[in-house]
Amino acid sequence: MSMMDPRFKVVTIAATPNPNQLVWRALHQCHSDSFVGECDVPSESHCGKIIIDRLLAGDRGHFGCLEHPSISLAVGSFPHSTMQQARTHRVGISFDVQSMRYTGDRIIKAANKEIDVEDVVYLRPVGTYTNREGVKFQYTEEWRTKRDLSWALDQCRWYKRAVLDGMPKEQARGMMVFDFRQDWVVTFNARSLMHFLDLRAKKDAQLEIQWLCDLLFVEFEKWIPELAEWYRDNRWGKAKLAP
Repeated sequence: MSMMDPRFKVVTIAATPNPNQLVWRALHQCHSDSFVGECDVPSESHCGKIIIDRLLAGDRGHFGCLEHPSISLAVGSFPHSTMQQARTHRVGISFDVQSMRYTGDRIIKAANKEIDVEDVVYLRPVGTYTNREGVKFQYTEEWRTKRDLSWALDQCRWYKRAVLDGMPKEQARGMMVFDFRQDWVVTFNARSLMHFLDLRAKKDAQLEIQWLCDLLFVEFEKWIPELAEWYRDNRWGKAKLAP
């Protein structure tokens, strides 16, 4: 597999604090006569152990309690095609995506060579790629630089000319290369995050969305390390669908 594009980034911008304790309250309320809003709660790490033992171990699959804590992430510089794939998942997930109707100035800057054209357009790194039929393709530096980057820069210049001549940005956008880079904000609950990883971290997913999952998992580990560790050991890459 080729190296991940260094421009790709995922940053947590908000997250439910003490998520294990919140899940524990939901779990405990199912079986408790007392009101969990006023009960003593175990430590965050101990709640994590209880969640694994009582909800998840042995494929019990009682995932409903995991819908209470949520995490919001800023995703940066991924190609438009990855955003489209990610945005097909809507249950328990919310998206707000950078609009190309309002954010075309960076294309004009690329046309003027004020910024690198690769800050605007995504091209895969040089490497060997395999399609779904198993046919390999060698993406060389010569192909990438002399053919694709040159063409991408021409597209930026076309966009600049069209906008300066008065064409609306949303119309000029239609002539751009498909994989311009986009930023977005996405919010998952703990259950929907694992479901997203189930679907998109598997080996036959498109490469770029696998990389997105790698970066999402880093933030998952920071947020709920106990649950992330269990997920990595039991579900990562196995295409199991969360119940």
